[in-house]
Amino acid sequence: MTAPAVPQRLAAPEPGWTDTVDVVVIGSGIAGLTAALRARELGSVLVVTKDVVASGSTQWAQGGIAAALGEGDSPEDHLTDTLVAGAGLSDPEAVRVLVTEGPDAVRDLIELGAVFDTGAGGDLSLTREGGHLRNRIAHAGGDATGAEIERALVAAVKRAPDIRIIEHALVLDLLTADDGSVAGVTLHVMGEGQLDGVGAIRSRAVILASGGLGQLYAATTNPSVSTGDGMALALRAGAKVRDLEFVQFHPTVLWLGKGAKGQQPLVSEAVRGEGAFLVDHEGKRFLQGQHELADLAPRDVVAKAIMRQMLASGKDHVFLDARAFGDEKWRVRFPTILASCRSHGIDPVHELIPVAPACHYSSGGVWTDLHGRTSVPGLYACGEVACTGVHGANRLASNSLLEGLVFARRIAASLAEDLPELREPAVDHRVPGLVDADVVPELQRVMTVGAGVIRSESGLFEAGDRLAKLIDQPAAHPGTPDWEATNLATVASALIAAATTREESRGSHWREDHPDRDDENWSGSLDLTLPAEGTSARPAATFVAQAPSEGK
Repeated sequence: MTAPAVPQRLAAPEPGWTDTVDVVVIGSGIAGLTAALRARELGSVLVVTKDVVASGSTQWAQGGIAAALGEGDSPEDHLTDTLVAGAGLSDPEAVRVLVTEGPDAVRDLIELGAVFDTGAGGDLSLTREGGHLRNRIAHAGGDATGAEIERALVAAVKRAPDIRIIEHALVLDLLTADDGSVAGVTLHVMGEGQLDGVGAIRSRAVILASGGLGQLYAATTNPSVSTGDGMALALRAGAKVRDLEFVQFHPTVLWLGKGAKGQQPLVSEAVRGEGAFLVDHEGKRFLQGQHELADLAPRDVVAKAIMRQMLASGKDHVFLDARAFGDEKWRVRFPTILASCRSHGIDPVHELIPVAPACHYSSGGVWTDLHGRTSVPGLYACGEVACTGVHGANRLASNSLLEGLVFARRIAASLAEDLPELREPAVDHRVPGLVDADVVPELQRVMTVGAGVIRSESGLFEAGDRLAKLIDQPAAHPGTPDWEATNLATVASALIAAATTREESRGSHWREDHPDRDDENWSGSLDLTLPAEGTSARPAATFVAQAPSEGK
């Protein structure tokens, strides 16, 4: 099987309006808004977001943000836990940046106005999650950490008169100069106003903070806007994408029945951090003996254990037992999850919670160096869309918010030293294309079955062949659903190419036909590019034999 071919650029009307700014930030989560707040000191900043500014994945983060802030903890301990979770593929340099700069970044977030939960003495209330050997997860509102962080950042951005925001806008493609460097973006503003329809923004730098790819799968914890737009845009612009095969499936997502699709409610790992445990349909615990941390093992270990249990029993979910918490602990520590469960007819105070793995986070993404620079000059990336080297083959719980925060700050610092000149966009000779939005439900089914938690050569080949047929159904008229479908198809094609190439099981990549970790042959990363091939392009995977350190 060869990787399915995808369009070289999105088919879209010619821009009907233009504007010019110094820095364009794509996305409005913790990474995007932090980058915007820091970059505004350098010149004009424009934030482009697909929904309202407070939408996106950050607001859904329940557990918290990990940093060595507690007594007895240290950046070295945090580094060790992160490297263990990354299954040999995390870049130690990138992890050291994360854990050493993380505590001050969180303190600055508090200075900005984010209110975290504290104990009786006023110190931060810290908890544990899977893979952490110490209590280092700061949380807000019990289990509403992301919502509180987003609230504080949105308020700060709206207080800044020198940051413009365009909501309900989908960025289509990069504008590039003759030498391939960034010259701006094209975008489509959905709705009527001063700027509407397709336009072009010229800029000196573009920062991708557009989130992940969760909508590739039938069930995910990601919101509907997570359609892989930034990764697809970067691939079409010639950027290098790394380790896309490592998709993290959260082990405990509320199971809503066989027909449930789209965004599913998350049951935070912090629930197990506070003492809950997993049981099968007979009430037996099954994580003991599989890992020294049992129910607090890293996410890939727990997700695989659940999948094995489901396969052995023929059931489509297991249960989380948190009945020992009692009513008060549920109301105070996990009010969001309690409300979510009860809204679906489950009372976790007295009942077992049905859970199953669902797509949660992409550990891979657009390759960056330690300053957020991608392989395309003038293009930067941070947050889930990026692959900084921190997560390796499996993200450690609650490191994602910290990564977005730390590397967004680093991008702004890098731009302060070397903000590119404004360049003239070159004529784009790439052949445009478009995938019909009607194929998305089938695409999600194909990816869930063939490239989900459990993978094999035959399953991946079948998924690739089926995806090629879906991509071959062009849309008649450009529009947001079709642009998103094309982005999903582009990222799906790249993910299948990477997952097919990596013939081992490591971290969140599980191959039934290659069930063991193979350090001799696969201790390294896979880089994906989209070389031009006539009217379309096929993702190509190149193995990098050692953990990356170039350009850092």
